Amino acid sequence: MHIPTLRRRLALIDMGTNTFHLLIVEDRPGQQPHVLLRTKVGVRLGEGGISQGEIAPAPYDRALQTLRGFKEEIELHQATEVRATATSAMRVARNGPDLVRDILKLTGIQVEVIGGEREAELIAKGIRQAVPLGAAKHLLMDIGGGSVEFIIANADTIFWKHSFEIGAQRLLDQFFPNPSGVFLPAQLRAELEFLAEQLAPLTAAVAEFGPLAGLVGSSGSFDTLADLSVNQIRREADLPPHTELTVADFEHHFAQLLTLNHAGRVALPGMFPMRADMLVVASVIIKYVLTTYHLTQITTSAFALKEGLLSELLGQ
Repeated sequence: MHIPTLRRRLALIDMGTNTFHLLIVEDRPGQQPHVLLRTKVGVRLGEGGISQGEIAPAPYDRALQTLRGFKEEIELHQATEVRATATSAMRVARNGPDLVRDILKLTGIQVEVIGGEREAELIAKGIRQAVPLGAAKHLLMDIGGGSVEFIIANADTIFWKHSFEIGAQRLLDQFFPNPSGVFLPAQLRAELEFLAEQLAPLTAAVAEFGPLAGLVGSSGSFDTLADLSVNQIRREADLPPHTELTVADFEHHFAQLLTLNHAGRVALPGMFPMRADMLVVASVIIKYVLTTYHLTQITTSAFALKEGLLSELLGQ
């Protein structure tokens, strides 16, 4: 009797500041890897503590419970290799090492806390799996809760990359301390001035490596903007690898976000409730980038860090 050998199955965990992602695939040499599970959980690891350099007790517990759930899925799908990475919140939090230890104790999963440059590199690799960049240089951007990564790249080369610790949760804490209300013009001006100062290294890089063909945005805020454009929240598994988002569409969403309070933002068709406030400060970054670097094209990528890690592991 022929017993089929179990193919290599990999589980990739991306522990972001807002969202924890789990991707389980089966490696099929000569073909695209077969996705067995693609899921995410809004953990909000940075809530109530990231600006103080601490993971607060409630998100700490949510992280542990989420990893326990991921462990069950990994066993259910018989994944043989597990790679877990953590980014900004655990990079800077004083109790980040404690959480790494507690996750290992609870689940047996060893979490690797990666640096910002490594994070940017993996994001670029992930985006390349979803978006045909070609020879033209693009500005790649990933807005997390703790950090924002910018990469100037084409299909073959990363010309410049940097991780800025100015993620949406940090900006929310700094510029929008009362997110139940409307984002005021003074808050908008203050965030724009802050971005001009913080992103000076990016401005210098664009001057050196430009002009750029367009903006490619990955992860949560860009997924939500794409969902707002089709008026529905889509599961991660249902997102196309990339979507063209017109600047006019973005401007419409941005103007709308600035005039609504929290309840109004949550009620928008396509709004993922956890992002209702963060999307305001994240959209200010997108607006700044489009205006400052004269970009007229936006592509959203459904692939980011975990797909970059997968492509690396499979030697693509």
